[in-house]
Parts: sequence; C-alpha cells; structure tokens
Amino acid sequence: MATLKVGDEVPDFELPAVIGNIKQRFKLSDYRGKNNIVVAFYPADWTPVCASQLPGLNADLERFAGYDAQIVGISTDSIPSHTAWQKKEIGILNYPLASDFYPHGQVANLFGILREGDPLPGVAERAIFVIDKKGKLAFGKVYPIGQVPDNSEIFEVLRKL
Repeated sequence: MATLKVGDEVPDFELPAVIGNIKQRFKLSDYRGKNNIVVAFYPADWTPVCASQLPGLNADLERFAGYDAQIVGISTDSIPSHTAWQKKEIGILNYPLASDFYPHGQVANLFGILREGDPLPGVAERAIFVIDKKGKLAFGKVYPIGQVPDNSEIFEVLRKL
C-alpha cells in the first residue's frame, strides 16, 4: 500500500478545498473525535472514471452520514479546476474537493500514492483511505487507475468501526 499502514495514526494535514464554488479549508484534525473520514484520492479532474467515481460518492452521502463518515476528494488539481469541473461536467458535490496542488502532491506523498514515471506522473493513484474518529488508519486500498472503487467495500469497513 503506502507509507501509512492500517493502525497508524494519520498525521494532520490541511488543504484548500471547495464545496461547489464555496472555498474553504479541509483540516483533518477538525474531524477528530467527531467523524470517520473517507479520503478518496483520484487522479484528475476532467477524466471519465473520476467523473463517475465522485458523483457516485455524492449519491451515497446519506448512507455515509449514517456511519458518521465525512468524505473528502483529493487530487493534485487546483481549486479553479475543481470548481469549473463541477459547474461544467459533474454537477455540484456536497462534500469537499481538496487541492493537493501546492506544494505539489504533499498529502498524496504522505499516503505514499503520488505516481512517478509513466503513465500519469505527478497525479495521485486512485485510492481510498478510511480514517477512524481517533485519527487512525482503518483501511487503505489502491485501485487500478481505470476502476471506480465500489462504495459497498467502504461501507463494510465503516460498519466495523
């Protein structure tokens, strides 16, 4: 998997984020003790598989809320790209899309999933991480770049927390 292993405490991180066109900051420690966090790393805005994955998470928000889970989508794209992509292609998402643009890939590197070499260097792998309310990594999986992760797998992890 990555630098972090299941059971490790996930170091705090903070990234610029957007929900629709509302700019904010996503800070992991703001959720400690309150929510489980589902971190959905995805390679890039404006790509077909990502355009399927992120709205699929949005469609299941109510179910995620039932497990006290907050979703955050993270890519190395910029906030303006996130905003335009929602407006022009995928629709407004009701969870934060965070930008790991600068310093480039710092959070993806923390999780050990910043792609190097061909193809697609400099983007995050498609990966899902679940962080429990105590801030410990409960689940982590890297998926093939062309595969949409199955939300039922995430729900199974959340059910056990």
